[in-house]
Amino acid sequence: MLTVAVTGATGAQGGSTARALLDAGHRVRALTRDPGSPAAGALKALGAEVRHADFDERASLDAALVGADALFAVTTPFGTDTATEVRQGKALLDAAAAARLGHVVLTSAAHADRDTGVPHYESKRLVEQHLRASGVPWTVIAPAAFMDNYAGGWTLDGLREGTFAWPMPVDQPLALIPAADIGAFAALTLQRRTAFTGRRIDIASDERTPRQMAEILASAIGAPITHQEVPLAYVRKRSDDLAAMFAYFTEAGLDVDVAGLRRDHPEVGWHGFADWAAAQDWPALLSSGTTVSTH
Repeated sequence: MLTVAVTGATGAQGGSTARALLDAGHRVRALTRDPGSPAAGALKALGAEVRHADFDERASLDAALVGADALFAVTTPFGTDTATEVRQGKALLDAAAAARLGHVVLTSAAHADRDTGVPHYESKRLVEQHLRASGVPWTVIAPAAFMDNYAGGWTLDGLREGTFAWPMPVDQPLALIPAADIGAFAALTLQRRTAFTGRRIDIASDERTPRQMAEILASAIGAPITHQEVPLAYVRKRSDDLAAMFAYFTEAGLDVDVAGLRRDHPEVGWHGFADWAAAQDWPALLSSGTTVSTH
């Protein structure tokens, strides 16, 4: 039985990882800035130990990692900025090295180790580099585009009007993965440290074009859905970072070996886009205005 400290435990990736580890019988130490939040309470009810930890308070990180065997680390620029993501990520990894943890699994982004020009990929690349230099046994898992984001934000707004609004050409494939599969794969790497130490793995569970995604969403929702390509200029008005990401998706694409992952790691229970879409409560989502983000 492992004791795994999980950052981002009240978010999508960390929460999925925590639940997968608890389901496998391991001890989870859920790290959060707000131990009193409803999400933290839900993890506690499942059996997790909830600890206060703040990336900007090194003492809180040191205290939270004492006695842990491993760490699941997630960083994000959303809600802050990329410079903050790098600073906080380095602080977390320095604390992990000081605690002499046996394994750190960092979740990054598919292709973040390449010259993408996408700001929040570049920040993750710097955190990855710091991890490799830390001296701690490490694994980097790098998820493709998050399926869960299709149930929120401007996508959900469009779906309410019968439109799948997405900033990509209709027939450009995109590698996809739900948060549940990220958590399952992270738990697998933590439980099989020897097999995964020193490896960086891009992960995805499906690859679909916007045309196919619109058709799948229409079937799941039970109403006609038409793809509409959102101009990058519109995205750029909201975020230069996201506009750069969608430009990269269109021009370079995310090539992830989906078939190989499914073949080599069937125990993850990979979910295709149709599986994910069918599992959503679309009537509630479409009527509530709920927004979802796994970043």
